[in-house]
Amino acid sequence: MKKTITLILIVAGVAGVLWVAKAWTVRHVDDKIAKFNTDCDNLILGLQQYKEFVGTYPSGNNSQITRALTGRTDKKVLILAVRHSDINDKGEILDPWGTPLAFYFSHNEVLIRSAGPNKVWEDSVNPTSDDLYRCARTIEK
Repeated sequence: MKKTITLILIVAGVAGVLWVAKAWTVRHVDDKIAKFNTDCDNLILGLQQYKEFVGTYPSGNNSQITRALTGRTDKKVLILAVRHSDINDKGEILDPWGTPLAFYFSHNEVLIRSAGPNKVWEDSVNPTSDDLYRCARTIEK
């Protein structure tokens, strides 16, 4: 009886340690991905607001889009969703790993792309690609 109880306690202890270790590891690794998703949701909202005010999405490269969203163009539209974004010395909005984001627009869609943790732009057909994407479609009124 003592051996059975001891064995059950050992198994429960090992299982508990493994469960805590797995939960901590997954959460630890996913913090930056969660930040990317939150940042992109805010940026997409800001881009959609910009389009509502101006009639089109901002154009150009990352720094030109950042200038447009921060009211530093002739349109003078300030989008507050950008104020929490990490911006480098070149005026580019960065992903959580410090790489400038890539923005793509179509008539009513926005796609934001990150080079991911390895900071290398990779083809999506590469099975080891860690690039991240976030997209949204604007509902036309």
